Amino acid sequence: MDAAQLDGCVLVTGMPGAGKSTVTALAAGLLPRAARITGDEMNMMLVSGRVGFQCQPADESARQAELCKRNMCSLANNFVDYGFTVLVDTVVANRAELDFMLGLLAPRPVRLVILAPGIDACTYRNLHRNPDDQFFFGGYQQLETDMRRDFADLGWWFDTSALTARETAERLVADAAACCGDHANIKLIPIMPCSRT
Repeated sequence: MDAAQLDGCVLVTGMPGAGKSTVTALAAGLLPRAARITGDEMNMMLVSGRVGFQCQPADESARQAELCKRNMCSLANNFVDYGFTVLVDTVVANRAELDFMLGLLAPRPVRLVILAPGIDACTYRNLHRNPDDQFFFGGYQQLETDMRRDFADLGWWFDTSALTARETAERLVADAAACCGDHANIKLIPIMPCSRT
């Protein structure tokens, strides 16, 4: 596939440590016109009063998580409307979050890519990255269970456990359009088998 065929919004999710930030940065650099939006960077825009993921008070943490998703989608819409492919890097924990984001991104084309190297790879990668970038998270098993339940028939479940970040980015750019299917005027993305390994 020509990189120019990957258009619209590519929503890249996965568990903490799956490689979302590294892969989306590399993939964006491989495309002719691309923007990258990360949930982490969006959250860092809150200079004071920020309540992190799963922190207290819980209701304010949830409000700020929603604000982050809203801001990411608004920015993605602007870039897509001006002809850029947008790679959005964020954890989408369940179907309700996905539907919320798809509603905000509509009617623009969206592809869902779930980086799925497995829990062991995610925890290993998290422990071996820069201490400032580490995210200690005890809910890997529940998150994987929820994502597999809610996204089982959606998007591209991309097992990246045997790939480097660069190889993953190259495959994402080369294969996401084919592996996520035709995205014209969709609300949900049916899974399409990807023949490449």
